Amino acid sequence: MQIPQIQIRTQDAALFIDADLGKQRIEQPAPTIEMEQIRPEQHFQTTKGRLEINQDRVYDALALGNNLETMSKIYSMASDIALKGIARIVQKGDQMASIHLGGNPIAEMAREWQRTFPEFDFVGEASYDNIDIEYIPGELTIDTTPGRVNYNVQVNKPIIEYERGKLDIYMSQYPKVEIIPPQIDQLI
Repeated sequence: MQIPQIQIRTQDAALFIDADLGKQRIEQPAPTIEMEQIRPEQHFQTTKGRLEINQDRVYDALALGNNLETMSKIYSMASDIALKGIARIVQKGDQMASIHLGGNPIAEMAREWQRTFPEFDFVGEASYDNIDIEYIPGELTIDTTPGRVNYNVQVNKPIIEYERGKLDIYMSQYPKVEIIPPQIDQLI
């Protein structure tokens, strides 16, 4: 005898997924920069230099010097000249006193007599370095104001664009269960 069998057939569910990726675009604009430059400044202030030339010793060497200085020189030499003059007079007196020794002292003194007075040499010392030169430099003052750069930076926001993708999920095949009963023959 045959035992009847029940047949069960199943069909699995099938999901269908249709997906497209989304698109994203990001753009970053450069920052906006405003820049201001303040230039440095310099101010110069000078005083004139001074050149001093003193030629007093040149004029003194040429006997063209200051009258007071020349008279002061003569005055300072006067006592020495007077002493030399007295010594010369004493020497001539001694020569005349020795007249008994022979010779002609009066004629010899007349030959030596001069009208100039070389003792009064009131000119200064002649030298190539008689001119005194002095230079006094001027002063330089520098006033500096430093420069600078002022920045004003504005950051721009990024531009973001997004397109959504699509995602479709649906049943491409539904599940099912089919039960097939056996055929039963009844004989009665």
